[in-house]
Amino acid sequence: MKVAEPRYSIDEIRASELTWLGHSTVVVDLDGTRLLTDPVLRRRVWHLRREAAPAFEAVDGILVSHTHFDHLDRASLRRFDRSLPVVAPRGAGKLLRGWGFRQVHELEAGDELELVGLGLRATHAEHDSSRGPLSAPSASLGYVLEGSTTVYFAGDTDLFDGMASIGPVDVALLPVSGWGPRLPAGHMDPRGAAEALRLLRPKLAVPVHWGTFRTPLAARPDDGPAREFVRAAAELAPEVDVQVLAIGETLTLEVTR
Repeated sequence: MKVAEPRYSIDEIRASELTWLGHSTVVVDLDGTRLLTDPVLRRRVWHLRREAAPAFEAVDGILVSHTHFDHLDRASLRRFDRSLPVVAPRGAGKLLRGWGFRQVHELEAGDELELVGLGLRATHAEHDSSRGPLSAPSASLGYVLEGSTTVYFAGDTDLFDGMASIGPVDVALLPVSGWGPRLPAGHMDPRGAAEALRLLRPKLAVPVHWGTFRTPLAARPDDGPAREFVRAAAELAPEVDVQVLAIGETLTLEVTR
């Protein structure tokens, strides 16, 4: 389902692309650099199920928002060259290096670096993270990618003080739901994500973290959270274009700086 046509001038446009692979996994192809967020590329991750594993292509780097199993999956990462740069929250580096990745950048909120020709800024995310009761907790992050277009990948987060300082951005990839019968603290529901639009002030928003995983006995997830986000965004931030992607669908970005 697509909502509205982009309302941008055709002057001084440079094209980039987004491909949503389900949940929080997005290929961000920006100015010729292809980055992958939170790669989870299997049909089963612990107790979670999805209908099909997504196809993917080679990438230039990987962004990890936090260490929960539905965002940081060792078996999915095994598919990638261990020489790729991986950006992750501070505290996750030991785990990633133990899996063989040699170029791990551990960041804290506010840190910046250049990643394969793009600017990258780590942002706060309001979300508790660990790998289980015997593992040490680590921070959660979002990331702002800066090239000819600015793309904000929120990871998992709730609304938080200071979110407005992240914007304005060209594109916001915002979580709008989860995978269980209830949404725990540290997440945004569709209306919360629409509230975030007013703070972030993007030109374009794409909802993620919906309609992908389910528990074994649960019904197949539907597009209800995305449709609810569309309605809430139209009410709270009508100036923002919302594009809802099917899993595997690619969106060409045409955003004037």
